[in-house]
Amino acid sequence: MTATKAVPEATAVPPVTAGLRERLRAARGGNTTAIIGGAVVAGTVLVALLAPWIAPADPLATDPAAIGLAPFTDGHLLGTDEVGRDILSRLMHGSRLALLVAVVPTLLALVIGGLLGLVSGYAGGWPDSVLMRVFDVMFSFPGILLALGIGVALGPGLTSMVIAMVVVTVPEFGRIVRGSVVSLRQEQYVEAAAVLGYRHRRIALRHIVPNLLGPLVVFATLQTGRNVILGASLAFLGLGAQPPAPDWGQMLSGGRALLVTSPHVATVPGLVIVVLAIGFNLLGDGVRDRLDPRSRTARRGRS
Repeated sequence: MTATKAVPEATAVPPVTAGLRERLRAARGGNTTAIIGGAVVAGTVLVALLAPWIAPADPLATDPAAIGLAPFTDGHLLGTDEVGRDILSRLMHGSRLALLVAVVPTLLALVIGGLLGLVSGYAGGWPDSVLMRVFDVMFSFPGILLALGIGVALGPGLTSMVIAMVVVTVPEFGRIVRGSVVSLRQEQYVEAAAVLGYRHRRIALRHIVPNLLGPLVVFATLQTGRNVILGASLAFLGLGAQPPAPDWGQMLSGGRALLVTSPHVATVPGLVIVVLAIGFNLLGDGVRDRLDPRSRTARRGRS
């Protein structure tokens, strides 16, 4: 009989921990930023959906005897504000307005600016020149200043604030789409489609628009994070949802009167605004890494 060679145990049975580590790394694609950002955004969305059921108190109920209570006070985990309202309940209900103000202007600006940029980049000529000069004029003003002027002209209110944010954001989407379209028009497959006699609408929708989705999704995610800050800034100045609506920017503004005696009244909403904005930015960075192989390769090389 021929002796059977024994297989070393270490070779026959690979280490479980190493295999598990590799599978986890493959599952997340080495993209931790997308996971963290997605968790923050998903958590905020979940809180916004469940706010009526999980909020510990009525966000509009005031208590003159409980003004500026410190965090971890009995019945008020994050304390109370300048008129005795529960801060945690107002933050939970305010997440709805925060997401609305961040997402809706981004989607509207994406559609409007995307269409303008597509027409401008594909048509060229004088429409392109006129539209780009209009965008240049709008870019000459700081975004917050332009939004503030539009908000003041339209009057305070949630609708006015959304319109102001859309107007400020449209040129950015228009510029990105227009630049991408001008570049894509020089690609051989687009020129071949034109030689074959395809209509301009078919070339734009079937050959150009699909190649714009990646950059647009990335920029829209990043812009949503910036809109969180912009919306809170306008609400802080009194141009957003009006009292007593639970708005994070409005909560930050109302806490100024208690900065010395109860700084948490303004600090807690400010921290929540920053965390949500960072969450959208991390999610945008993660999406960019997933859609751009060069960015992903560079990140792996650094690690």
